[in-house]
Amino acid sequence: MTISLLRIPLDKFEAFVYDALSAMGMSVEEADYCGKGVIQSHIRCLPGQGQGVSKLLQYRERINKGWIKLGVPVEKVKESPSLVLIDGGNGLGSMIGQKAMKIAVDKAKVSGIGMAIVRNSSHFGSSAVHARVALEYDCIGIAMTNAGPEMAPWGGTTAVVGTNPWSIAAPTGKGFPVVLDIALTTAGKGMMRWFVREGKKMPTDWALTPDGYETDDPSEAMLGSLLGIGGHKGYGLAMMTDVLTGVIAGGAFGMSPYSDPTNQDVAHTFVALDIGWFMSIEEFKSRMDQFVDEAKASNLRPGFEKIYVPGEIEHNREQDCLINGVEVDDGLAEQLRDLASDLGIEFPS
Repeated sequence: MTISLLRIPLDKFEAFVYDALSAMGMSVEEADYCGKGVIQSHIRCLPGQGQGVSKLLQYRERINKGWIKLGVPVEKVKESPSLVLIDGGNGLGSMIGQKAMKIAVDKAKVSGIGMAIVRNSSHFGSSAVHARVALEYDCIGIAMTNAGPEMAPWGGTTAVVGTNPWSIAAPTGKGFPVVLDIALTTAGKGMMRWFVREGKKMPTDWALTPDGYETDDPSEAMLGSLLGIGGHKGYGLAMMTDVLTGVIAGGAFGMSPYSDPTNQDVAHTFVALDIGWFMSIEEFKSRMDQFVDEAKASNLRPGFEKIYVPGEIEHNREQDCLINGVEVDDGLAEQLRDLASDLGIEFPS
C-alpha cells in the first residue's frame, strides 16, 4: 500500500513539538534541547527511519513510567583540561548529549581537543544533532552512542551489539556543512516497518531471520538480527563503538543497554576539535571547499545523475521543509493526534 505523507508548516510543527514536550512535564530548558533534537532529526531524516517526531510517543511513555527522569543535572564525575566523564542520571539523552558536546567544545577551545564520555543516559536521537553543535563554535564534532542489541556478530545469529551510530560534522564555505550521519547496520527496523506497511520486499543484506538466514521479507526480519554495514566491518565498528562508549564509561555495553527499562544506561562519546588550533577557519573552509569540489568532479557512474557529499541530501531536505512544510506520514499523524488530545494541546492541520 502507498503511504500518504502530510505536509505541516514548519512553524506549526515546531510549536506542536514544544507544546507536547512542555505538556509532558519538561522544563523550558529540557523542552528547548529535546525540541531541537526532535525537529532536526525529523526534517533531516527519511520518514521511514523512525527518527524525529515519532519519539514524542516514546518520551511520553518513558516519562509517565518513570523510565526517564526529568530535572536531573548533568553531573561531571571526573575531568581534566581536555576530558570529562559525565553521569546523565537516567535523564533526557537529547539534552545530555547536546550539553556534553558543548562541554567538549569548551575544553577544545583550551586544549585544541575536548572529549566528553557519558554513562547512564537514554536515547539521544540523531547523532548529527550533537555533532552539529560543534559547528556553531568553529569546531569539528564527532558523536557516537551505543544502543540496545540488534546486530548479530559476524557469523552469529543472536543480537549482541546495537546500531551504534556515528556522526562527524565539519564546516565548509558551501552553505552547508559536511555531515556524516550513519548507523553501523545496513538499515534499521524503522525502515523495515516502513517496507511492511508498503507491502514491499527489502534488500537481503539488511537482516537475518531468527535461524540465521538472509531474507527479503521485512516481517520475518523484524524477528531476527540486523546485519552490519560492510559485513564483518560493520560488526567490528559497532563492537569498538561499545568500547569507546559503554565499556570505558563504566556504563552498559553489548547486550545491556535498555535491558532494564527503569535504568537504560545508554553511553555516548563526543569529541570536539578546535579548527583554530590548526589554522584559521577561513583557510579550513577553503580547503574543505576544494575537497568537496574534487569529489563532485568525479565522472558519474551509469544510473547516477549527481554526486553528493555527506549531509548534502539532508541539507536539501531541511531546506525543502522550510519552504514546503514538514512531512509526516498518515499513520504517525493519527498517533500524534491522539497524543495531542491526551496532552490537551492542538495537533496542526
